[in-house]
Amino acid sequence: MGKSEELFKRAKKVIPGGVNSPVRAYQAVGGVPRFISKADGARIIDEDGREYIDFVGSWGPLILGHARKEVLEAVCKAARNGLSFGAATRAEVEMAELIKEMVPSVEMVRLVNSGTEAVMSAVRLARGFTGRPKIIKFEGCYHGHSDSMLVKAGSGLMTGSLSSSAGIPEATANDTLVAQFNDIDSVARLFEYNPSQIAAVITELVPGNMGLVLPKEGFLQQLRRFCTENGTLLIADEVITGFRLGTGGAQELFGIQPDLTTFGKIIGGGLPVGAFGGRRDIMSMVAPCGNIYQAGTLSGNPLATAAGITQLLILKKHPEIYSRISALTQTLADELTKQIQKYDVPATVNHIGSLFCMFFTNSRVESYDDTHSCNVNVYATYFNYMLRQGIYLAPSQFEVGFISDAHTEDDIESLLKKTEKFFRKNAF
Repeated sequence: MGKSEELFKRAKKVIPGGVNSPVRAYQAVGGVPRFISKADGARIIDEDGREYIDFVGSWGPLILGHARKEVLEAVCKAARNGLSFGAATRAEVEMAELIKEMVPSVEMVRLVNSGTEAVMSAVRLARGFTGRPKIIKFEGCYHGHSDSMLVKAGSGLMTGSLSSSAGIPEATANDTLVAQFNDIDSVARLFEYNPSQIAAVITELVPGNMGLVLPKEGFLQQLRRFCTENGTLLIADEVITGFRLGTGGAQELFGIQPDLTTFGKIIGGGLPVGAFGGRRDIMSMVAPCGNIYQAGTLSGNPLATAAGITQLLILKKHPEIYSRISALTQTLADELTKQIQKYDVPATVNHIGSLFCMFFTNSRVESYDDTHSCNVNVYATYFNYMLRQGIYLAPSQFEVGFISDAHTEDDIESLLKKTEKFFRKNAF
C-alpha cells in the first residue's frame, strides 16, 4: 500500500470523503487522490516520492510557480513578527492600495478570507445598496459555496452527482435567478419578468468552473448595458481571472467596468485570502461606515497579505510574464489542436491567457449546456494515463489547467508528447 493510499484510508475515517474539498476526492476520475508533500517551481512531489509536472497550481493562485523565493521570504519575514493580530496592519493598507491601483474599477477594497466569503459579502452589499432581493447568476458558473450561489453551480458540483446542494432553503433559491452564459436573451427575459427586483448580476467574466468557456464577442458589453439600464449592479467574479489575464484582470482585457469585483487566489500568493471592492459609493455602505455588516477575525492576515503583495508587485514590475505564459499556453493549445485533428480525436481546446481546457467532445463548448456532450469517461482515462506519466492535471473534465511562470517550453513539450502517445494508443 502506497503512502497516499494509506493516508486516504485514514482520512476517510475522520474527514468526509477523506478530503477537505470535493474535487480532490478523484470521484470523477477514479483511483486514489495523491497526497502532496512538497512542491517547487512547476513540480509537485507526493507522499510516495513521485514527481509530477503540475498544471493545477493550487487551482490558480501560483502564477509565479510553487515556492517562489521572493514570496517565501516575504512570508517568513512576516511570520517572525507574528501570525495574526486581529488588528489593523500596514500590509492591509498596502494591499488595498495596490489592488486599487491595478484595477481601475476598484475605488475601495475590503479584505476577507476566501473567494466564497468575498462573493457572499458582495451579494449582500448589492442587495443592501439597491434595496432589491434578487440576483442573476449563470448556470455552470461557480461563485463559492454560500447558499444563494449554489443554485445550478459549476466546479465540484459538476464532477459529482449534484446539480445543486441540499440544505438550501427554497426561499433563498427563489431569489437566485439563473441565466445561460453567452445567451443575452436569457438575461433579458429575467429582467422583463422581474422588473425593479434584480439587485445584481454576478458572473465569472471568463467562466472557469465548467471547464473554460470564453465570452462571445459583445456578450459582456451587453450585460453591462442591461445592468446600467435597469439600475442593477454588475459583480465581476475575478477570483480566478483577477491578475491572471493581466494586471487589470479580465475586466481590463474585455473593457468592462463592473460595479463590484470579487478577488481571491493570486492576491494571496497561495495562502487563504479573498477581497471584494468597487465603487466608493457602494463600498461606503459596508460597516463600520454603513449598515451592511461584514466582519472577519483573520481578514487581512499578515502572512497572506505579505505573500499577495509580493506576488502582485512582481507581476506589476514584470508584465512580460503575462506575454510569456500566454505564449506557452498558445503553443500548447495550437499543438493539441493539431494532434486532435491528426488522430481524429473527439476533442476541442479552449484557452485564454494562461488558462486552458481540453474538452472530450466534437462540439464547441460555449455554454453550460455544451458541456453535456463531453465524454467524462474518456477524460478519466486520459487523466489517469497522464498521472502515471508524471503529468498532474485537474481530476475533473470541468476544471481548467494553469500555466505559471515556472513552466518551461520543455514542460509544455512533455505534456504534448505524452498526450500524443495517449491519442495513438487509444481508439476514439
